[in-house]
Amino acid sequence: MALIQEFRDFAMRGNVVDLAVGVIIGAAFGKIVSVLVDKVLMPPLGLAMGGIDFADKKLVLAEAVMQADKVVKPEVAIAYGEFVNALIQFVIVAFALFMVIKAMNAAKRKEAAAPPPPAEPSAQEKLLAEIRDLLKQR
Repeated sequence: MALIQEFRDFAMRGNVVDLAVGVIIGAAFGKIVSVLVDKVLMPPLGLAMGGIDFADKKLVLAEAVMQADKVVKPEVAIAYGEFVNALIQFVIVAFALFMVIKAMNAAKRKEAAAPPPPAEPSAQEKLLAEIRDLLKQR
């Protein structure tokens, strides 16, 4: 039972929860970037290059062997078009991550540069100030 309690304490610490949230958001962001590249950026780029769909681009090393609508031996090919798409996705995600980290670092520098507020006088100092003021009145 102590093992379960220890695991629960570990899982509920802030760092683990923050990491889980980051992974979930990162996965969702990855899907968004994937759709952005595959469905928004690549079609106009392919059209500008003469109607090329990069996802279908490949270098065929060995043709598929067919026998009456049945594949006997599958095609051997290097799908460099998918690699180009994945590379563009990586660059977008890396740039977005760079911008987030840059903003966080700027916020930390700004926070570090701000001087701390002056400390309030202690109770003893307040009492001494009151005594001083009373003595000045006499």
